[in-house]
Amino acid sequence: MLEHAAGNPLGVVELGEAVARAGGAALLPTWLPLSTRLERTFSGLVAELPAQTQELLLVAALDDGDDLDEMLDACRRVLPGEVGPDQIEPAVTSRLVQVDDRFRVRFRHPLLRSALYQAATAAQRRRVHAALAETVAADPERRVWHRAAAASGPDEALARELTETARRAGRRQAASIALAAFERAARLSEDRAARGRRLLAAVEAASEQGDAVTALRLLGEVEERDLTQTDRAWYGMMREVYLATGWTGGDRLSAFAEGVETMCRDGDTEMAVESVLAICLRVYWSNADPETAARLLAAAESLDGAADDPRLVAAVAQLAPVTRGAWCLERMLAIRAEDAANPREQYELGMGASALGACSLAASFYTAAAVGLRAQGRLGLLCKVLVSHAMNAAYLGDARTALTLVVEGEQLTRETRESNWAPTAWMVTGFARALRGDVDAARERADAAEAVLLPAGKHPLLALVRQLRGVAALAAGRPEEAFRELYRVFDPADNSYHPYTQFMLVGHLADAAVGCGALAELREVVAALTPVARECRSPALLLGVGYARAMLADEAAAFETALAADELVEWSFERARLQHAYGAWLRRQRRAADSRPLLRAAAATFDALGATAWADRSRAELRASGETLRRPVDLAQSLTPQEIQISRLAAEGLSNKEIAERLFLSPRTISTHLYRIYPKLGIKSRGELARVLAGAG
Repeated sequence: MLEHAAGNPLGVVELGEAVARAGGAALLPTWLPLSTRLERTFSGLVAELPAQTQELLLVAALDDGDDLDEMLDACRRVLPGEVGPDQIEPAVTSRLVQVDDRFRVRFRHPLLRSALYQAATAAQRRRVHAALAETVAADPERRVWHRAAAASGPDEALARELTETARRAGRRQAASIALAAFERAARLSEDRAARGRRLLAAVEAASEQGDAVTALRLLGEVEERDLTQTDRAWYGMMREVYLATGWTGGDRLSAFAEGVETMCRDGDTEMAVESVLAICLRVYWSNADPETAARLLAAAESLDGAADDPRLVAAVAQLAPVTRGAWCLERMLAIRAEDAANPREQYELGMGASALGACSLAASFYTAAAVGLRAQGRLGLLCKVLVSHAMNAAYLGDARTALTLVVEGEQLTRETRESNWAPTAWMVTGFARALRGDVDAARERADAAEAVLLPAGKHPLLALVRQLRGVAALAAGRPEEAFRELYRVFDPADNSYHPYTQFMLVGHLADAAVGCGALAELREVVAALTPVARECRSPALLLGVGYARAMLADEAAAFETALAADELVEWSFERARLQHAYGAWLRRQRRAADSRPLLRAAAATFDALGATAWADRSRAELRASGETLRRPVDLAQSLTPQEIQISRLAAEGLSNKEIAERLFLSPRTISTHLYRIYPKLGIKSRGELARVLAGAG
């Protein structure tokens, strides 16, 4: 906004008001909305210029390029007679534009471009855009935009061209261009069903940008009666997201399946891919009936390039985590090695890897996606990445990373109005707090999430509430309560049942079962999930089943076998859990000296992850063995989550400006935070941060 105002105070005020009314989309076009008084201020500067110069300036204002020769060519198509380079000189002399030695034209004040646009009549603008379309005919991408701007009424052929432009823009991660193209294509549509689909695609693009205002406006323009069956299902889910009309779970899945099958038969591959992506997360969380899930899976796998398209690999992982899990993991590892996925694809792959319980793999995709989405300003997707990454970190037992990520993620859920993601953010915060031993805070978050999910009928998502309450009960030393909560996720008769959240909870369930004596139930769970783990190769499930077996066997050889698992390399919490359990077993066998190295290692790992409740338990076992281990300084007790986030980025060597850009704050705000952080940590300089953070608990 400041860049466009270019130092003009009135421009700052007017643009600020425009953005407040229309959201960030107000700054996306090449022209900007101006009030009448500001328009007159700039238009008056042009009124005294020769007519040909004024026309040339209008061409320059509407041109998406900056080449003077191109502008002169277009101007000659509009005005009779010769228009030469001399016609730009009065504007240069009046200091309205600059022309460099490469004959590139630049407005001295960007708002002049907007004033010229708004001062021109619709007929004048169409005439200029038509001339520009002829001038840039060799560039199809630019030509279609000018043709669209010159169109005086619906034009279905042109709308189809713009739709393809929008899809190409989406593939190259230019969400703002995709949004503008889809919306313009909808305006030009003669086919009412196609118009509805284009508006829905525009809503999706606005959502990626975090522009809820535009998404709601466009959604309100959709006429449901004009939509195809598939698009009605898509429209219904969007209304659920933006208008809170009530969760329909798997009700629309069969319509989606039929629509995707139709797209596959008609050869509309790109739309089929996008439709599968739109529905796969709903399938994952709806306990969908096997027939519908199988139809969607078959359609996804029938598409050309399914094995190489990161989006389809991610979708298949969510549609069939068990039967296709091993194949998806293999493909995801190959895609990561090739490093060819774009930020949106990295987000989708993170979701797919999380669905399979491959948390370390998911973390690598989420980390890369967040960097790219920040650079692109796609706050809607960034919000989902941060919350998903935070949950993934909590599954890895990394309370520090989870809390750092979820603070910003939860803030973005409010700012982008992603209300459906808010309960998940609350549960992530509660999960991380439970790992730290803050049981009351964890329960508050569980209660808040349940109060939203239960009335909405989002029963499978209640698995996350049971998970949170179960882990909180474990942290509080109440294994019977923990088992009661966690076991509900494994019980098909319970409304909290979810077959894939189970992948992440077997280890916690084993701790609770051993603590309260529910060994028979645990054996049943292990027997049921062992063949599933072998088939899908989920790292979380393999480790959980291995840990449960060791706890049930209650012998040294079983613990040694579990500790030798290859998957433990990337699962520090699970290794520490095993070390703690084995160390405690050795102490009970009166082998105190053998137990201490394991318990020390477990406590150190738990402390490093911020899993304070588990670290305290290891220290208690160590004391029982005859050795005392002091608790390290707890950084989270000294700093707020945002201060921790800023401290870690500063310790990595980022400048205040770089931290500000990453967190969407000002450099001055970062400086103020650091000024407050230093005294809290007992340091005086940035250089000491890395040392302090490395040793903090």
